[in-house]
Formats: sequence, C-alpha cells, structure tokens
Amino acid sequence: MGRRDLLSAEERRRIFGVPTERDDLARFYTFEAADLDLIGTRREDRNRLGFGVQLALLRHPGLTLAQVAVQPDVDLAPMTAFVAEQLRIPAEIFRAYGARDQTRTDHAREVATALGLRSATRTDLPLLIEAAAAASWATDKGGVIVTAMIAALREAKIMLPAPATIERAGVTGRAKARTRTYAALLAGLGSDQIRALDALSSVGTRTGLTRLTELRTIPVAAKPDHVGDILAQLQAVRALGIDPLAESRVHPDRLARLAREGRLSPAYLMDRYTTARRRATIVALLLDLEARLIDAAIEMADKLIGGAFTRAKNAQARQYTSTARDVGRLMRMFRGTIDALVAAAGAGEDPLHAVDEAVGWAKLLRARGEVAEIADAAGVDPLVRAADRHATLRKFAPALLEALEFKAACGSDKTVAAVHLLRELAGTHRREVPRDAPMPFKKEWHALVIRADGRIDRRLYETAVLAHLRNKLRSGDVWVERSSAYRRFDSYMLASAEVVPITSELGLPATADAWLESRARELDRRLKRFADRLGKGKLDGVAMRDGRLSITPVRAIATPEAKRLAERLDALMPRARITELLHEAARGTGFLSAFTNLRTGDPCPNENALLAAILADATNLGLARMAEASQGVTRDQLVWTADAYLREETYKAALARIIDAHHALPISAVWGDGTTSSSDGQFFRSGKRGAAAGEINARYGVDPGFSFYTHVSDQHAPYHVRVISAATHEAPYVLDGLLHHGSSLPLAEHYTDTGGATDHVFALCAMLGFRFCPRLRDFPDRRLIPIAPPTAYPALAPLLGKKVRADVVREHWGEILRLVASLKAGHAAPSVMLKKLAAYERQNQLDLALQEVGKVERTLFMLDWLENPVLRQRCQAGLNKSEQRHQLTQALYTFRQGRLVDRSHEAQQYRASGLNLVIASIVWWNTTYIADGVDHLRGAGEQVRDEVLAHTSPVGWEHIAFSGDFLWDRAAALPHGRRPLNLGRTTRRVA
Repeated sequence: MGRRDLLSAEERRRIFGVPTERDDLARFYTFEAADLDLIGTRREDRNRLGFGVQLALLRHPGLTLAQVAVQPDVDLAPMTAFVAEQLRIPAEIFRAYGARDQTRTDHAREVATALGLRSATRTDLPLLIEAAAAASWATDKGGVIVTAMIAALREAKIMLPAPATIERAGVTGRAKARTRTYAALLAGLGSDQIRALDALSSVGTRTGLTRLTELRTIPVAAKPDHVGDILAQLQAVRALGIDPLAESRVHPDRLARLAREGRLSPAYLMDRYTTARRRATIVALLLDLEARLIDAAIEMADKLIGGAFTRAKNAQARQYTSTARDVGRLMRMFRGTIDALVAAAGAGEDPLHAVDEAVGWAKLLRARGEVAEIADAAGVDPLVRAADRHATLRKFAPALLEALEFKAACGSDKTVAAVHLLRELAGTHRREVPRDAPMPFKKEWHALVIRADGRIDRRLYETAVLAHLRNKLRSGDVWVERSSAYRRFDSYMLASAEVVPITSELGLPATADAWLESRARELDRRLKRFADRLGKGKLDGVAMRDGRLSITPVRAIATPEAKRLAERLDALMPRARITELLHEAARGTGFLSAFTNLRTGDPCPNENALLAAILADATNLGLARMAEASQGVTRDQLVWTADAYLREETYKAALARIIDAHHALPISAVWGDGTTSSSDGQFFRSGKRGAAAGEINARYGVDPGFSFYTHVSDQHAPYHVRVISAATHEAPYVLDGLLHHGSSLPLAEHYTDTGGATDHVFALCAMLGFRFCPRLRDFPDRRLIPIAPPTAYPALAPLLGKKVRADVVREHWGEILRLVASLKAGHAAPSVMLKKLAAYERQNQLDLALQEVGKVERTLFMLDWLENPVLRQRCQAGLNKSEQRHQLTQALYTFRQGRLVDRSHEAQQYRASGLNLVIASIVWWNTTYIADGVDHLRGAGEQVRDEVLAHTSPVGWEHIAFSGDFLWDRAAALPHGRRPLNLGRTTRRVA
C-alpha cells in the first residue's frame, strides 16, 4: 500500500465493490414499483437493463457504471442477472448495452436527476475534507473515515467522485484532524514547558538513554527500592506541569493512540516526527504515564504488603511443622496423663500419684514450657509476624502515602483518616501513635494493636493500616486520583441511562420479580422432574448411593475406525518447515495485513522479518537468536519490525483473521459449528529468580511462573489468550475471552474445568447469553439451590442447600443489570470487575446478589448435567481440544527450556500472543490439507463419513519441522498454490 492510500484492498472492496451474494443483492438491489416505472420509460430491453444497472449502482455503492467498470476484480454478472430477473429481461443482453458511450453517460445523468443528485465538483472538496477530519478526530481507520465522507456526500445529495479522489481527500482530512489534536494538546503550554518537553529527547551521559526512555521504563520486580524509583519517576512527570484537563480537549481514542505510540515508539522513531507531533505525543504519553506510574507503585506496594503476610503465614507453618515430632511426643504424654486419671478415678486412687507413676510429675512440669511455646506459635496472628517486616514496609510506605491522593466512599472514611495519620506521623517524625487513632481494620486486630498500657504499637498499627488499605484499593472502596486501575468502583460502570437498551437487547427482565418468577417456575419443574427420574433410576450414569450422588465418568468415544482414519490423514499430510507453513497461512488468511505500523498505520513491507519476529515470540527464541538462526533477515530488521508492528492489538486483529478464515473452511464444520468453546490455563515456569519470577502454584511444584489462559473453539482454533498469575483464580478470565476475542465465532456454550467455575461466572454467562458448562471435580459435594423452600422437595433433601435469598436479588437487581450492561458494552473487563467484587473485606451486597443469581443458574446447569449424558460428553470433548492445544504448545515453545524470561506483563503477553497466532496458523494449514486428504480418499473410492472424521484433529505437528535453520527467503520464494499430498512414490498436486 502506498503512503497516500487510506483503505486496504479489503476495505476498498467492501465499500466500493459490488456484492455477489444473493442476500446482499436482495438487500441492495430490490426495485420498488416507482423504480420499475422509471426503468420502463426506456426504449429497448438493453437500455432498460442498462438503465436499471445504473440505478442500482448509483444507490450502492454510489458510483456510476463508468466508475465501477474501471475497478479491478469487480464482477458485475451476479448483480446484472439479479436486475435482469426483476425486469424479466435476459441478462446476456447487457453486453449490447451502451454501444455508444454517450448513451451510458446520458443514462447516468438521468438516474442522478431522478434520485435528486448532482455531480461532485472541486468546490465540494472542503466538505469532503471536513467530513474526513471530523471522523478522524477519534480514529485513523480508513474504513470509518471513508464511510463518514460518503454519508456526508449523500446527505448533501452529491454523487460520489472517483474512489481515488475520496481517498485523497480522506488522507488530507485525517492529517487535518491530527494537526488539530496536536494543537489541542499543546495549547496553554509555556515556553519553559516546551523546552522541558524537548529536553526529554536528549540522551543522558550516565545511562546513554533519553530522559523520556528512562521515565517510561517502569521497574517490574517487587522491591522496596523500586517503589521509590517509580515514585521518583512520578514526581518527575508531575514536575513538567502538564494540565490533566488537556485530556478533555481531544477524543479519548485519539489520546490513547498517541499515548500508545509514545509508550512503544523508540527514540529514533519519534525523532522522525514533525515537531508538533513529537511534542503532542510526549504530552499524551506523560498524561498516560502518570496513571501508569501510580498504578505500578500501588501494584508493587500491594505485592510487598501481601508478601509480608504470606511470608508470615509460611514462617508460622514452617515453625509449626518443625515441632511435629515434639507435638507427637507431648500428645502421647497428654494421652498417658488422661488414661492415668481415668484409671485412678475408676479405682478410687489418688490421681496425682497415678499420674506420677504413669507419666512422671517432673516430666510433666518440664513439658509445660514446650506446650506453651507451641500453643503460642499456633495462635499468633499473621499481623504480628508480618509486622516483623515493618522495616521493609517503612522503606516505601511513607513516600507512597505522601505521593498519592486517596479518596473513599462514605463507609471508608476511617481508612483515609488512618492514611492521613500515617502521613502526618512520617512528616513530623512523631514516635507515638495517638490513643484516638482511627482503626478501620478488622476488630480482631484492635486487641493486638493496643498494648496493655493503652498505648498503640506503632509497628502493628502501621502494618494493619497498610494491609487494610491494600484490600480497600483492590475493591474500589478507596481510590486514587489520576489512577487507571485503582479508580472508584462506580466509575467502571455505565451510566444508568445507557443500561436499558443493552439489557433489553439481551432479553433481561427489568425487574427482579419477573426474573425470580420465571426462574422459580423453571427450577421447580426441573427439580420435581429430576427427583422423579432419580427415584425411578431413569438417569443414565447417575444414581443415589448412601445419600450421595454417584456419576459414572465419561468414557472416550473415539472408535478404532476414527483412529485408523486419523492415521491415514496424518500420513497424507505434506512435510513442511514452519517458515513455509507461515508464509502459506499468511497468503491464505491475509493475517499479516493486520500488523500495521505504529507510526503510519501502513502494513509491514518485509513479510519475512514480520513472520520471523512473530515466530521468535512463539518459540521463545527471542529476536537476537532468531536472527542468528535465520537466513533472509537480520537482527536490525527484526528489532525494527518488532518495535513498529508487534503490539497486543495487532496480534489480536491478526488472530481474528486466522480464526475467521478457519471458521469459513467447509471442513471445519465437521469438528463443530463454532458455537462452543473451552478454556484452560497452561503453566510456564519462570526463567527469573526473586521478585520477578512470578508466583508459585503448589499444583505445579515449587517453581514460580505464569499461566497462559487460552480459549479454544470447537473447531480447534485458539481464539484468545491471556497471561495471568499462576496463583490467581482462572474464573475471572473466562468471560474476557468470550466477550473480547474479536473474531466472528458465534459462541454460545463454553466449557472449563473446576478452576474456571464460580457462581459469579454462572450468573454473568447466563445474563450475557452464554451457556456455561464446567466440568466440576467436586460435583457430588455441591448443593442444589432452590428458590422455593427446600421442604417442597423432600426426595432431594440430602442434595439441597438453603434457598436463594430473593430479597438480596430484589434489592440489587438494578446494580446487577448495570454491571451486565457495562461488561457487554466493553466499558470494563469482566476480570477486573470480578476481582474487585471479590476483594471486599466484608461481603459486598452486589457481590452477594450476583452470587445468589449464580446459585440458581448453577443449579439449572447441574440438573442439565445430571439428566443429559450428551452434555457431559460434549464438555469432555471440548476440554480435550484444549489439552491437544497444550501438547502442541509444549512442542513449539521449547527454547530457553520453555521458561518465561520476560519481566514485564506486556512482553509476556507478546510471547503468549505470538505462540497462539502460530498455533492458529498451524490449525488453519492442517485443516486445509486434511480437506485435501479427505477429497483424495473419497476420490479413490474410500468411504469417509463425517461422523468418523469428527474424531480427527487438525492439531498434529509431526509433519512440521519447528527447528533448524529458518530459511525465510526460500520459504517466500516457493510457488503459490497447494502442496502435493504425501502419497509415497506417487504424488499429485491437489487442485
């Protein structure tokens, strides 16, 4: 694409092309009676057909026949046939239309007059440019800009000029919008501030980095000194005096784009900007950087405070474990003492003499101190042990509390008062905490903090306040001005006026009573039916034994015939290098066009370098080692390409193109229709040590690390991935993938294992239109929750829990709907909201109400699961597809021993995204050749039934070479088209 192109080829076809599908033809080109009367005034069939075609084209895409005819790859035949069908004229006669150019010109003019349109002139250019500038105020996307320009022309009753003219005007308008944005951001800056902004681009003599690079390089390892470093960066940003109100002078999307450019663009790229653009980009970056630095400081403090309590609990556990032998010995002594006392009481003997004889009085006295020490160790509150690390907390806490402005809702005023007190104590160097100090933390800590003499222990008090503040920040009860991740809870929700249209579209009732009545009726019917069938033994694989449900495990359903077919297809797969496969996938899906330049918006001209950079992420090889192992790309090319083209949003857009292309393949429907999916986490050990090493999950051993949480469709396509802490709960991230994957998959049903299931997820999935079907490890131990009193179902008494608290649901129904609408609109990520709801120290009422809704939805699901063995098999099959993806991941992500070495979450997400994209490419490529293999077998007379083919998989990799030299030039030079199947000595090229 040239520098002055606004649209991609795909966008150009969509906006200015002529549709060929029957539904689109009917939508755009169906004539009404007045149209047919107008066409009927023409003489001769060829002129009537030609006039009708001109009328149709001028309505959509809005161009004349002459303008459409010069476009490449435009097929007018389907549209012409559709028009001819309405006019009852043979379509072939169109070839005779317009033997005279003047006839077509006259008809175009007459059609325009009939539609009330006039031709565009040079004087209309300002209108076009201004429309483009208005659309570009929020976005650089060419499709959006051109659509807005066309709308402006149609409103003014002006015929569209040539597409090239529209694009040139759009480029000019976009540049005008950018210039206005730069001016708005720089308005009000004084000469001193301008000089300070320019000085940020100068290289420091000590570090060799620009000051701007130093400011935006945020430490990630959780260390007290790093909190201080972050706060120093925050102070430096604030010292530049950028007015926060500058954000309100530009569109939020444009501001976010400029901030992203400033965050990701290396210094040498920003040096190429115009002066105004560079300065405006730096201003946007600084506005964004203040929020990011605040978030980073709080997040690091959160880890350090939490780490103090975790270490305290671990130390207590280790101490108690180390006394296990002593505990055993003392308990045996205690048992002997009891036995002696019982025996003495039965025989009427002196109990003290009996104890002395059996155990030894002196021995008991010596054990007294040991017993007290062990009892004290077991009973010590974690706060006391966490306060042992008070010196570490003091290294960063005073500066943190001084630098940030904390605010709170009415119920958390004491928390802010306690923060102000800590700030005052640090500022005045007072040693004593006032006796009337606010104590917002839990009551159990009050007795620990207040000494016997009534004075307050400062170490315990400060530790308790910091721990309490940590929880309040997590929940949103306390927030920080200018923060992004620690805002007021209510700010994550849509305005009330925006809720009703969304909830109406989702089909949610406006009142809780309507929902409760509907669900109560359904639940009552289902529980009674289940009780009847359970009592009569009519449930397949489900029975009641000793008051507890017994569920037969799901068996594998793959048949020997399916295994033989899979082996035949695997043997037919062509052998390929991963470099060749990626080039074929890029040509077949067009995913490379989604990787646009951060600075210009253009696609990457060096496909080899782009694919190599992606593969460097996917294999964990890294850019430097990829360059060493490659032919056809250099390290400089890879560094430039990664900086300019690899971003989270470009990875997401590219993945969506592959997923959509795979979904469109006819054979994909054999494995599923794209309506169901599964998600699961995969653990990766960290290659770092200490604070940057991630967290430990005992399920995976003692090594710290991270988890790649991936969503996989029923067609085996991995459509979403997210890096999460290895120790965090997976459930909050289930809905992130379902709502924000970006592909066109029509998802309706989703499977997870137990780790992805909570009542909150059940509630939100149901209300957002998804059927949530987790495989619950502890299924027999979970209670069925009725809305009616449990006594209404006596046969199910052992299986029932307490009834739903309908009053809580009624009281907070409006907030539930507001939360659901906010998630549906993308106003907040589900994982953010669920984690905030879970962070409240006391049960949040919205959290509780959502949980009650989830109990109902979980009960309905459990009844589905118990009554429907097909659902159990479907869930098992879906989760197996996630497991197959994990195996391919292990084969691909091999370098650095498969350990994740990147420190920042952003870099880790790039690794996960690159890996997922390459896996999606492999799945697409394998699917296309499986289709060829099936065609070959059927062509040879073999019967290949779809129900058997459904048990095969496109996730194999034995035929793909992942390692060795990466010969990018050779892969790019291979002829386009299909490879021959692997037929042994006899090969043929598949058409």
